[in-house]
Amino acid sequence: MTSYDPEILQLPFYEDAHRALAAEAGAWCDARRVLWEETRELDPDAAGRRLVRALGEAGWLAGLDPDGPAAPEDFRTVCLRREALAYAEDLADFAYAIQALAATPIVRFGSEAQRADWLPGLAAGTFIGSFAVSEKEAGSDLAAVALAAEKGADGSYVVNGRKAWIANATIADVFVVIARTGEGPGPLGLSALLVPADTPGLRVEPVDATAPRSFGHLHFEDCRLPAEALLGRAGRGFVVAVDLLERFRTTVGAAALGFARRAFDTALAHTRSREAYGATLFDLQLVKGRLADMEIELNAASLLVARAAWETDRGSRSFARHSNMAKVHATEAAQQIVDSAVQLLGAAGIVRDGVTERLYRQIRSLRIYEGSTDVLRMAVAGSLDMRRTTRTTT
Repeated sequence: MTSYDPEILQLPFYEDAHRALAAEAGAWCDARRVLWEETRELDPDAAGRRLVRALGEAGWLAGLDPDGPAAPEDFRTVCLRREALAYAEDLADFAYAIQALAATPIVRFGSEAQRADWLPGLAAGTFIGSFAVSEKEAGSDLAAVALAAEKGADGSYVVNGRKAWIANATIADVFVVIARTGEGPGPLGLSALLVPADTPGLRVEPVDATAPRSFGHLHFEDCRLPAEALLGRAGRGFVVAVDLLERFRTTVGAAALGFARRAFDTALAHTRSREAYGATLFDLQLVKGRLADMEIELNAASLLVARAAWETDRGSRSFARHSNMAKVHATEAAQQIVDSAVQLLGAAGIVRDGVTERLYRQIRSLRIYEGSTDVLRMAVAGSLDMRRTTRTTT
């Protein structure tokens, strides 16, 4: 079994360095089966800490520090890493993804001092990061963020309010927080702040989720931050958040590919070995038809993710549109593929902690976070008007 489609990797979207990385990443994940089994026995916080540390020690996070010895990673690399990790162990993909999600705004918008303070530790896996934007009343609507950060005369901030559904909330050392600093209405009044987890006035409320994770709500009560906590420019928090989410949506599609391919491989192996009606399940025409549909969806999703990652890395002005399409199709297709795998395995597919049962619990959230399917469909539809206007005026 392999976490990648070798034919997709040979397309011009990828370079030789990406192909070499895919081989190394797949082999590394295959050799860590004992680690995956051990972490599943731990509580979510302990598992998260161990996996971030393991990824850091193995160099998987080194590219998060562009000032360090490793070269910065492009988004095709991030996608390939997520695909390999998702195929091997969903908790490992989660650990890698949130670490990268938290580090990227610091890489792109942080001052020299902020980069020096946080990126080496995030890249080594000795610090754990988190990105905090969601609120109960402001999920996909970033302009509705209400967490208040009142600026004092000395440039410091006092933060009051809540954030909800924050990944790594219970184990993070630093949060990238989007808050309302009041430079203007709606999106114009938001700024990004770096908040160390030990800041007085910050409290974390753990939250249990369907898929075990380090997950929680953040409560800010007169939480005082120095002026140096501002990430980027005041009033540019909306830009920081949108820039990050538009880039990382493609990587969510890549993780969905890893989940879906693992489900497909598991189902294919089962149907070839399971005897039924005097032959094997694979010999039944309806089973062949279902497997064919799964293979078609996998190929389509792989192409969309590869295109979107390539568009991002080459600096295309339309990369966000491709990122939205890749996330929508890959996550929706992965949900169908995992569901089909459960159906093909029958009762064996719903045994707790079995491969398909775990995937069934993990895959659902991908259609929600970093832009829900419905919201992204509206964004894609909105881009159609822009494309029509461009064609009309050229």
